[in-house]
Amino acid sequence: MEKAILVGIKLKSEKIPLTHSLPELRRLAESAGAEVVGELTQNRESPDQTYFIGSGKLEELKQLSGALDADLLIFDHEISASQTRNLEEELVLKVVDRTELILDIFAQHAKTREGRLQVLLAQNEFQMTRLTGSRLSLSRLGGGIGTRGPGETKLEMDRRRIRKKIAELKDELNDLEKHRRRARQNRKSTNIKTAALIGYTNSGKSTLLNWLTRAEVYTADRLFATLDPVTRRLYLPEGKVILLTDTVGFIQKLPHQLVEAFHATLEESIEADVLLHVVDASSPFLEEQVSAVYEVLMELKIVSKPILTVFNKIDELEDKGPLKSLIGKYHPAVMVSARDKLGGEELFKELSRLL
Repeated sequence: MEKAILVGIKLKSEKIPLTHSLPELRRLAESAGAEVVGELTQNRESPDQTYFIGSGKLEELKQLSGALDADLLIFDHEISASQTRNLEEELVLKVVDRTELILDIFAQHAKTREGRLQVLLAQNEFQMTRLTGSRLSLSRLGGGIGTRGPGETKLEMDRRRIRKKIAELKDELNDLEKHRRRARQNRKSTNIKTAALIGYTNSGKSTLLNWLTRAEVYTADRLFATLDPVTRRLYLPEGKVILLTDTVGFIQKLPHQLVEAFHATLEESIEADVLLHVVDASSPFLEEQVSAVYEVLMELKIVSKPILTVFNKIDELEDKGPLKSLIGKYHPAVMVSARDKLGGEELFKELSRLL
């Protein structure tokens, strides 16, 4: 297990506080299989061109990494290839940024052929932005966080070979999308309605799917525990049958490469009749997480769809007063506990009304 130090830089232009982003980065690192042994933070007007962090913090990082015997630095920002290379040469450590970390988690959790192809596409598109020179981690370190993938992908391949690989992956994904499109058309011909579960990662979408449809989707208290979409039949009380799909979770600063690569999967949300936006009601950053989801919905141009906000995990709330005030703000909305199977009657009522 790699020992990691988290590096969080609060830039003046950013709204998200380090008290929110760093705990999330820690959970991401742990989901990737790292042991977090330390943190370093800094407030800056703008990033340093050479190291992203200032020279003083660089020296502090040298001492901290040596004292903690760390072998990995994880930045909470996307940093440039030259900054990564400069940091690795100075610190003799592997350096990954937030985007690489999320790509690594997706690489571990993609189980289906389509999911693995989507991750490979995102990794290759990310590499295209990094081809400015060799990195220490590529020549000195093999495997581990930020370097693995679900297939053979040489990180040092040139632009021509990466472009060719990207084209091949897009062709394969297009073939799979044609099959998915035919399946959607067949469903539409039967007039069966569809709903999609969307939401911030670890908001409880898969637990909700399991409760409502008696599915047996893997669930865990970790970020991006499930990645591949799952569709099950949902029987509503009045006898109607709809299809309910669990989709990939969203997150703050979701890498654009992932939104692009997973567009075919996200089309399950685009084509759905109703969206069930699952929100972790126990999160201290509830509204920031809601905003992050809506940013992706706007990117997908589906923010105008009928949306039922499902405030989940109410079993973890001692005081539901503040949450009740949000019900009107995000109307229509319901409160449930997927784990304790509470609130299902109101959820079915609102879902049926929207359908």
